[in-house]
Amino acid sequence: MPVVDYAETVKDDLRIVFAPTETPPKTRWAERYVHQLVALDAAVGLLAGGAAFAVRFGKLRDFTWPYLVLSLALPLVWLTALALGRAYDRRFLFDGNDEYRRVLNAATGLTATLALLSYVAGLEVARGYVLIALPILTAADMVGRFAMRQWLVRRRARGEAMRRVVVVGYERSVLDLCRELRRNFHHGLTVVGACLPTAPIAGPGDTAQFLDFGRVAVLGSFDDVDLAVRRTGADAVAVLACPEMDAAAMRRLSWKLERTGTDLMVAGALLDVAGPRTTIRPVDGLPMLHLEHAELSGARRLVKGAFDRVVAGAGLAALALPLLMLGLVIRLTSPGPMLFRQVRVGHHGKEFVMLKLRTMVADAEQQLAALQSDTDGAMFKMRRDPRVTPFGRFLRRFSIDELPQLVNVLRGEMSLVGPRPLPAREMGHRYEEFRRRMVVKPGITGLWQVGGRSDLSWEDAVRLDLRYVENWSLSLDLVILLRTVTAVLRHAGAY
Repeated sequence: MPVVDYAETVKDDLRIVFAPTETPPKTRWAERYVHQLVALDAAVGLLAGGAAFAVRFGKLRDFTWPYLVLSLALPLVWLTALALGRAYDRRFLFDGNDEYRRVLNAATGLTATLALLSYVAGLEVARGYVLIALPILTAADMVGRFAMRQWLVRRRARGEAMRRVVVVGYERSVLDLCRELRRNFHHGLTVVGACLPTAPIAGPGDTAQFLDFGRVAVLGSFDDVDLAVRRTGADAVAVLACPEMDAAAMRRLSWKLERTGTDLMVAGALLDVAGPRTTIRPVDGLPMLHLEHAELSGARRLVKGAFDRVVAGAGLAALALPLLMLGLVIRLTSPGPMLFRQVRVGHHGKEFVMLKLRTMVADAEQQLAALQSDTDGAMFKMRRDPRVTPFGRFLRRFSIDELPQLVNVLRGEMSLVGPRPLPAREMGHRYEEFRRRMVVKPGITGLWQVGGRSDLSWEDAVRLDLRYVENWSLSLDLVILLRTVTAVLRHAGAY
C-alpha cells in the first residue's frame, strides 16, 4: 500500500501528527534500477563484441568462427567480471564515484585475465580484436552508467526514487543534514522525521513539535527509533554523532532494524571526506574509522599530469582552426585582442597568466570598480554584466571562452579538473580553506562547474573545491569531465 502522509493541523507553533498505523512496503525502484543496469551492461558487451568483430575481420570466415562465439559470449563474460567486481552492490550505486571505479577495476581485471589465459594456455588471440573490444566495452559502459545516473538525478529532482530516512541526533545536527539533503537532492535521501534525545513519541491525536527548518516531524526519542521507522515506512535510519548512541545502543538499534530490513547509516563528524581515505579497522573489538592523509603527490599525480597534457595537446590540435575562426569573429565584432589574459593564483600560490577568449569590451578591467557583484565572497559575477559583448555572451553560454586554457594545461600551470583559479587581486580573502584549495593545480572544470557555476554562493564553491581536494582520484576526474558536458549543455550559471 502507498505511504500515508501525515495529516497536519496547525495549532499555534505546534502541529498534530497522525502517523500511519501500517508500514508501507519498501520501494522497488532500486531493484528495477539494478535490473536495468544488467540489461545495459549486456547490451554494451554485445555492442563491443560486434564492433570489434566487424572492424577486425569484416566478415565471417572459417578462422573467425571462434571470435564470433567470443563476441556472442562477451556480454556474459562482462557481466561476470562486473559481478565479481561488486559493480552491482547497491551501496556503490546511485551516488558517488565508487560505481565507475568498480567498472574500471572490472575492465582491468578482465584484461589481465585474458592476458594470463593467453600466456598459460598458449592461445593466439588477435590483438587487434582485444584492442578494439575492451576500450569500447569500458568507455561505452561508463557512458551508459553515467546516462543512467543522470536519468536517476532527473527523477529525484521530481521527488521520485528517493529513500525515506529517519534521522537520529541533536536538533542542530538534524537541521544541518536536512539542509544538505534538500540542497543536494541527487543523494536520493528525503528526511521523513527525526528522533531527538528526549522527545516523546508522537502517537495518533498527540501534539508533536516540528523542527524549524523544513517542517521535519519529531517522532520521538532515541528509544523510539524502531517505532518511528514502522510508522513512517522509512527505508533507512541515519544516526548522527552524539554521545548517547554509544556502541551498545547502536548494536541494539541494528538488531531492531534488522528485523524489517531497514538500512542503518552512521554519519561521522568528518565532512566531505569519503572513499579510499576512510577505512574501518577493529581495535580490540571496537570499530575505528581511520582517516588517511589526502594523496597530493606521488605516482597518481604523475599519471594525472600526463593525462592532462595528452588530452590538452590533442584538444588543441583538433580545435586550432575553430579557435582561430572564433578569434577572427571576436576581432570583427568588438575592438580589442582575441585573447583575454589575467593573472590568476595557481598551485601553492604561484601566479600565472590564464588565457580565455575575450568576451568583454577591451577596457573591462577599468570598468570593474564601478560595478557591483551579484555574488558574495571573492569571485566577482554579474548576471547581466554590461561589459560582456553580444558574441561574448554566446561564448560564455556554452563555456567556449574557456578553451584556450588548454594552453595553460599544456604548460603545466593548470589541470583539466581542479579548483577554479581566482584573480590575484582577490587574494585578500586569505582563509585557511582558501589556502587548502591551492595545494593542487587549478582546473578548467571541477565540482564548482558541474554543481552550478556562478549560481553557487562563495561558501558552496569553496566547499566543493575542498571536497575535490580531499577526495581526489582519477575516476573522480573522469566523472567530472563527463558531468561537465551535461553542465555546459544546460548552461546553468553561465554568465
